[in-house]
Amino acid sequence: MIEDNKYSWLSIKSKNLQVKSLVSNKILRDMWIVSEGGIVVFSRVYEKTLDEQLFGALLTALNSFAEEITTGGLSNFELSDMRFTILKRAHFIFIANSDKKIKPKKVLQELRNVMDKFFTLYSKEAIDNWDNDISMFSNFDKEIEDSLDDPIKKMEQAFW
Repeated sequence: MIEDNKYSWLSIKSKNLQVKSLVSNKILRDMWIVSEGGIVVFSRVYEKTLDEQLFGALLTALNSFAEEITTGGLSNFELSDMRFTILKRAHFIFIANSDKKIKPKKVLQELRNVMDKFFTLYSKEAIDNWDNDISMFSNFDKEIEDSLDDPIKKMEQAFW
């Protein structure tokens, strides 16, 4: 196996056939940042099956319900083969999904890294003066590109 910063190349030889498989070292697949009012201020989702603002409102409502029942609210949940991990800080909810096979500790650490980048890039003053215009956060994907898995690029690189 050959590793670089972003990918591990797995090479398999069998009867004069060499197959290269690209295995991503990236942990997070999809990402949402939701304000405490339920507005999705940033998202990067590959298979969009649900309106992102509806998703944000639903998760905010579920978290509020969970906070009524227990201290801290919702921290994660699983659907099929995906785990959704949730962190909260300074009136924002950070949600990311990942494969259930990835250790929860690794996912949490990567989500914390993304959260730290967010609050480094957007100062407390900028957030306090935020006027609910989500375009302010539109370039955040470039800052966290190394954290997010890209199934399309992964497939392209495996074949080319």
